[in-house]
Amino acid sequence: MNAEDFEVVIERILPGGLGLAHADGRTVMVALAAPGDRLRVRIDRVKGNVVFASIVQVIESSALRIEPPCPYFGRCGGCDFQQLNYQAQLETKKEIIRDCLRRLASLETVPDFQIVPAPHEWHYRARAQWQFDPVSKRLGYFESGSHRICDVAECAVLAPELQAELEKLRRLIEQDALSGNTRYFRAIAGDESVSIADERGRNPIGRHDGGITRTVHGETYVLNAASFFQTNNDLLPQLIDEALSEVRGGKAVELYSGVGLFTLPLARRFREVVAVESDAPAGNLARHNLAHAGLANAEVVTRDVADWLAMDSASRETDFLLLDPPRTGAESRVIFGILKLKPKKICYVSCDPATLARDLKKLIAGGYSIDSIKAFDMFPQTHHVETVVHLSS
Repeated sequence: MNAEDFEVVIERILPGGLGLAHADGRTVMVALAAPGDRLRVRIDRVKGNVVFASIVQVIESSALRIEPPCPYFGRCGGCDFQQLNYQAQLETKKEIIRDCLRRLASLETVPDFQIVPAPHEWHYRARAQWQFDPVSKRLGYFESGSHRICDVAECAVLAPELQAELEKLRRLIEQDALSGNTRYFRAIAGDESVSIADERGRNPIGRHDGGITRTVHGETYVLNAASFFQTNNDLLPQLIDEALSEVRGGKAVELYSGVGLFTLPLARRFREVVAVESDAPAGNLARHNLAHAGLANAEVVTRDVADWLAMDSASRETDFLLLDPPRTGAESRVIFGILKLKPKKICYVSCDPATLARDLKKLIAGGYSIDSIKAFDMFPQTHHVETVVHLSS
């Protein structure tokens, strides 16, 4: 295989969102492809026997392919599934989860499961990070696979409130009113207002930003632009219902608890809740949110999750453990600590099927079995998907 363009037929979409093809005895991975596409592609890079390529021409379109509506698609690194119709996006995400569970978790039989579609395929993102180059005055998202900034005037997946903030920032750029050493802005929409800040926590228009409130399933959360919080408001009530199911009892432990999205409803179901979060500002917000809700039976511990699990105080009998780790999944020390803790039931909430499968393999080897799996399309137009898995010993 040489550096000239060549033809491939896309077989399926792999975890990570790339299309899989084979040519001249090599595996070819193609960005922004659809299953069934016949494409002319060009080599971007080679790693061992794997070729990474980009599309030069769509020779014959897959029946699943549609025309992406966003003018930045293909340059902006934010969305990589706009070329697929929405039903195909959902089915592809289910297959990605199945593939990871088969290959990485070594499950011979993957339980049947549903994926809950997003009520809105567009304009759903209630949280965003915009990159800023003060020299070129570009504001937007990184281009795919690079640190070049794609200058974005209108984002098709942003909630209207955040689109309005993006437009305000662009006007400030035109007026040369933004700090010259600012590199990015984070923004999150609440019930009635938006919190926005640069990497130093400063509001770009100088107003005091005391945070925003977000109401989910009857619970009120105070948070700010620096807080991690789920990006798709529409699916949060269903996500919480699935994660907590019908569990109730004496003691629950929550790992990577953030500002308390699951902590508050857990505290209404269990006599005692311990929530562990390494980020101090997030832990402080969780304490505030619990106090505002009048819930005194939950303790928020600001500590590294693995370190907390290694403590003797973490060894008390636990009825239910919920973990919602970052995309990198749980450290091996965390999985070891969970197995040592021996909770009767576990709920693993994951935004990455590959790291989920890796961790499930360890939990299953430690004596747990999968009771149920359910997926939620929290991130339409991208390959990302949220998965909730229940296990019991």
